[in-house]
Amino acid sequence: MSRALAAARRAARAGEVPVGAVLVDPDGRVLAVSGNRVERDRDPTAHAEMVVLRRAARRLGTPRLFGCDLWVTLEPCAMCAAALALARIRRLYFGAWDPKGGGVDHGPRIFDQPTVHHRPEVYGGIRERECAALLRAFFTARR
Repeated sequence: MSRALAAARRAARAGEVPVGAVLVDPDGRVLAVSGNRVERDRDPTAHAEMVVLRRAARRLGTPRLFGCDLWVTLEPCAMCAAALALARIRRLYFGAWDPKGGGVDHGPRIFDQPTVHHRPEVYGGIRERECAALLRAFFTARR
């Protein structure tokens, strides 16, 4: 989670919502690290999770990332949760919960839908205070 938080801080300095993600292979080797890039890339789908999924899939040469784990500072939204299912992510570790925009433990609860073919193990609340504080500070400064 430390690397995901560092990526989130870099994203905040770049004017992005401070969310960071790290994707690791089954042996724990880092495949990809990124923060949000929505503003930079002018791409509404360039959430940190999506960026690391794309990078890892290219690096491994496959759209299915069997055995890989994702660490992210914020509960994934519905779009990202669906992409994690499609990528066959083994485990999802996230920091802060997102009651407004989350898609895992909140909102549409993507992994609980009968149409989802793969459900990763989910572990939320990892370094939650630190992850949430980073987001609060970013949005407080914006207001």
